[in-house]
Amino acid sequence: MIDPAAFVRWFRGALPYIHAHRGRTFVIHFGGEAVADEPRFASLVHDIALLHGLGIRLVLVPGIRPQIEARLQQRGIACRYHRGQRITDAAALECVKEAAGQVRVEIEARLSLGVADSPMAGMRLPVVSGNFITAKPLGVIDGIDFQYTGEVRRVDAPGIQALLAQERLVLIPPLGYSPTGEVFNLRAEAVATAVATALRADKFLILMEQPCRLDDEPVAQLTSSEARTHLHRKRFPAPVASHVEAAVTAVEGGVERAHLLDRHLDGALLLELFTRDGAGTLISRQPFESLRPARLDDIPGILELIAPLEREGVLVKRSREKLETDLADYCVIERDGLVIGCAALHAFPEVKMGELACLALHPDYRGENRGQRLLEHIEDRARRQGLERLFVLTTRTLHWFRERGFQPATFADLPVQRQRCYNAQRNSKVLIKCL
Repeated sequence: MIDPAAFVRWFRGALPYIHAHRGRTFVIHFGGEAVADEPRFASLVHDIALLHGLGIRLVLVPGIRPQIEARLQQRGIACRYHRGQRITDAAALECVKEAAGQVRVEIEARLSLGVADSPMAGMRLPVVSGNFITAKPLGVIDGIDFQYTGEVRRVDAPGIQALLAQERLVLIPPLGYSPTGEVFNLRAEAVATAVATALRADKFLILMEQPCRLDDEPVAQLTSSEARTHLHRKRFPAPVASHVEAAVTAVEGGVERAHLLDRHLDGALLLELFTRDGAGTLISRQPFESLRPARLDDIPGILELIAPLEREGVLVKRSREKLETDLADYCVIERDGLVIGCAALHAFPEVKMGELACLALHPDYRGENRGQRLLEHIEDRARRQGLERLFVLTTRTLHWFRERGFQPATFADLPVQRQRCYNAQRNSKVLIKCL
């Protein structure tokens, strides 16, 4: 039985994402392996239908490689590759067209399901496919003629956007058409990347056969430049590297964010899109989590962050007016729009001292050295201002500061101006660190 309290907490936590995603354009790519995998594919289709029901504009680009190879094997035709790319002769092209048709029909049938007692009961989900991709032949490489293997030449972005505006779900198979009427077999991931870039999609989601790892370690987020560096150093396993390359190319081409997800994780799309920490690897131009100077619109987040610590007596209570007055002293750690950490440096330049104040972290993010990052940021800021010593008043975190180089001091060691507003009832310990 579902835990009602947990469900309510999750639903309330998902609300900001529901609002943020409505009306946005997402391109979702998955391989032919996902289509062939029952019952996981049924669950994936239900999740796609849910996203559509929440007002998200969706473009699906499925792969068809296993379906092509099954047909080639049935006909006794050898699979031919060069540099990881299929060589498509006339016989293979027939198999490609059949596989594309089969996958398209299967997806459309799944998205049309509306029987009672199913997650899609009562839904009407119009699906549209078409000749949105203009292609050209890949040509001859290393003396090998790729024949009907092609590459994307142009994407009909206005045509796709017009259908999305009509609340249609757009399905684009990995086929391209030339102005001379030829059909070309295209890499599905290349099609998805080109479509996401042409649409300037808000999100490009790639469902993979394995999770994204760096040197066999899971990775939650990367900037596009970091990912490009890791690709250059060959730190991703081969199957993952191509997905990372596609994600980076899309982000560099104007897509806001790309997400790499393990398709075997049930509900991966929902977990990635409607929870703060997600379930896969995020690639974006800017860091998902950043440490920066506080802004006026951060004040509600700072107040919410420090309120529990004020109630416990760990921090001195601060009013909104006081925060606004001292805002230039504050820095925050922001994670996807949520303030999860803050700290302040109040300077006393006449004695070349600074106070580290209001160091706080969200209880869900008190790990991964975020407190240390805030401290180092404040120390660096103090040095740039010409301060020589940093002091802190604390009632509960004496040892944490001692472990980081702060030494016990006395009330008399504080700047005179700070002595005047010292709260003797709190009996805070004074610690000082030389910079």
